[in-house]
Amino acid sequence: MYDSKTSYKRFPRVPNDRRIGAFAIDFLTVWFISSFFGVSFQWLVFILVWLGMRVVLGDKNQGQSLGKWALDIKVIDPRFNRVPSLVDLAKREGAVGIAAMLATIGLQINFKNGLSMLLLLAPLLVDCAIAIADENYNQALHDRLAQTAVTQTKRGFSLDLRLKKIVAQIRRSMQK
Repeated sequence: MYDSKTSYKRFPRVPNDRRIGAFAIDFLTVWFISSFFGVSFQWLVFILVWLGMRVVLGDKNQGQSLGKWALDIKVIDPRFNRVPSLVDLAKREGAVGIAAMLATIGLQINFKNGLSMLLLLAPLLVDCAIAIADENYNQALHDRLAQTAVTQTKRGFSLDLRLKKIVAQIRRSMQK
């Protein structure tokens, strides 16, 4: 897909649990905001807020959305070792945003119609499964579409590490 596969090896892989956590933070934040609007406009608000948070904020914040910042992850263009262009970010986040919006509709249907719920969750599950199955570069379908990669960075809040530290302190205090 790229001219040089060595360009990927320079970037540290992001563990799948961190990617899922960052996505979940962004997903739940956007879903929460869009839930204040009526059902008829909720999907439109979801897409607009998703693109605002993941494209505009990502472009202004060195490739980091709220969830990516919280877990020290950023999106890069591996060919040029920089933040992807707005067009590439829009392609990437448009693809995953539509899958996420369909997932919200599926989750709102819940188990009232289980088959519809599964069909609406399927695009997001397939996208995530591709990233999990890619042992070398950890690229999801939306990363391949936009020719981007996700990498670890030292810039962020390190929420996962802070939570692990708090849990360890709680365990130690409960053992005493």
